[in-house]
Amino acid sequence: MLLDPKLILITLLIKLGVAAAVSAALARSREFQSLLFPEDRTLGQTVGLLAFICIPLGLGVWVRVTVPNFYAADISFETTILLGILLGPGPALLGAIFLSLPAMLHREWLSLPFLMGVAMMSGIYGRFVDKEEIWSFSPFVDLSLWRWVRRNLRRPGIDRQILLLMLIVAVEALREWLAHLYPHRLFALLSSQWLIRLAMWACAAMIVGIPLKIWNSVRIERSLEEQKRLLLEARLDALQRQINPHFLFNTLNSIASLVRSRPEQARELIVRLANILRRRLRDHDAFVPFSEELATTEDYLSIEVVRFGGDKLRVVKEIDPRTLGVPVPSMLLQPLVENSIKHGLEPRIAGGAVTLRSRMEGETLIIEVEDDGVGIAPGRPHTSGVLRGTGIGMKNVRERLQVLYGDAAAFDVSSRPGRGTKVTLAFPALIPDADHPAAAKAALSAEPQA
Repeated sequence: MLLDPKLILITLLIKLGVAAAVSAALARSREFQSLLFPEDRTLGQTVGLLAFICIPLGLGVWVRVTVPNFYAADISFETTILLGILLGPGPALLGAIFLSLPAMLHREWLSLPFLMGVAMMSGIYGRFVDKEEIWSFSPFVDLSLWRWVRRNLRRPGIDRQILLLMLIVAVEALREWLAHLYPHRLFALLSSQWLIRLAMWACAAMIVGIPLKIWNSVRIERSLEEQKRLLLEARLDALQRQINPHFLFNTLNSIASLVRSRPEQARELIVRLANILRRRLRDHDAFVPFSEELATTEDYLSIEVVRFGGDKLRVVKEIDPRTLGVPVPSMLLQPLVENSIKHGLEPRIAGGAVTLRSRMEGETLIIEVEDDGVGIAPGRPHTSGVLRGTGIGMKNVRERLQVLYGDAAAFDVSSRPGRGTKVTLAFPALIPDADHPAAAKAALSAEPQA
C-alpha cells in the first residue's frame, strides 16, 4: 500500500529521533557499556547485550503493529544490521527472531526469514571487516560518498564503508520490492516517487550510523579514561621506583659509615634493613594501613638511632588510635622522617627529637612530622610548599598525594630558624575512588618496588 509522501517524510524524521533517543539512553548505562565494548564476550554477556538492545526496539515493533498509522517505532531492519556488524551472525539471528515476533503474530510471515537473511548478511560482513571501519561508519551519506570519490580518484580500491552503505540501500530496496509483491506479509514504507524512495534509503543508512556514532563517542571517552589510568599508573610506579632506591642508597651509606668503626652496630643495621626490605617485598599494595606504615618507619628510625646514638636522637609518637586502620600511601612517612633527620637534626651537634603525630578531623587524616633541629634559613627559596634543596623525598611525597587525591590533599611545610621544622599532611581517610577513580585503580594495581 502506497503511503502519502508527507506521512512518509514525517515517519522518517521520527525514526531518526527514535534511533538517536534509544542509542543515547543505552549509552548512558555503565552496564550496557561494559557489555558492548569488550572484544571477547561470554554467552551471558552476549545475551545481556541483546536484551538491552532488542527489548525496547521489539516493543517498538509491537507499537507499530498495534497503533494505526504509527510506523516510526519500528526500526527492526536497521537494528538487525547493527547486531550483525557488531556482534556477528549468531547473536544477530537471535535478535532477528526476537524482533520479528510481534510482526509474525500480526501475520507478517515474511518478517522472520527476511530479518534472518539480513542478520546473516550483515554478520558475515562484520566478520570480514575491521572493527574500526565499522565504528567509523558515518550516517552522513553525502560525506561518505564524497570521501569515497576523492579517495578513489587518487587510489582506486574497495571502500568497505561505502560497501556497507550500498548493502543497506540494496537490502532496503529488496524489502520494498517484497512488500510490494506480498502486501501485509512484510512491512515497508512504499512510495512511487523516487525522491521519497531515496530519502527512505538514506534514512535507513543514517539509522544504522547514528547509534554507531553515539556509541563510538562513548568508546573513545572510555579509551581516553583508560589511557589516563595507565598514565597515572606509570607515574605512580615511577615515583615509587624513585623513592625506594633513594631510601636504600641513604641507608646503605649509613651502614657503610659504621662497617669499620662499629661492625656490630653495622650488623644490627643490616638486620633492620633486611626487615624493612622483607616487609616491602611481601607487601604488594600501594596503600597500607597507617599502623603498618608506622612499623616501617619505626624500623627506619631504629637504624638512625643506632647510627646517631640514643642520646642524640629521640623519637616521640603522638598517635590517635583511630588513625591506625586508615589506608595511606605506602612509604609516606619514611621520606619525611629522613628529611627531618638529615636536614634538621644532623647539622646539630646535640641532635634532637623527631615527633610523629596523627589525628582525625572529620573524614580527613592529619599527619605531622616535626623536628626541633636547625630549621630552614630565612629567605630560602621554595615552590608549592616544598623547599628547594630538601631532596627528592619531600617532592616525591607531595607529587604522590597530588596524583592520588588531587586538590583534596594538602602538603604544608612550616619552619622556625633554629627551632625546627614541621611538615603537615592532610588527605581523605579513604582510598580515592569517586573523584579520582583512575588514580585509585592505578594506585591499587601498582606494585611497590624494593
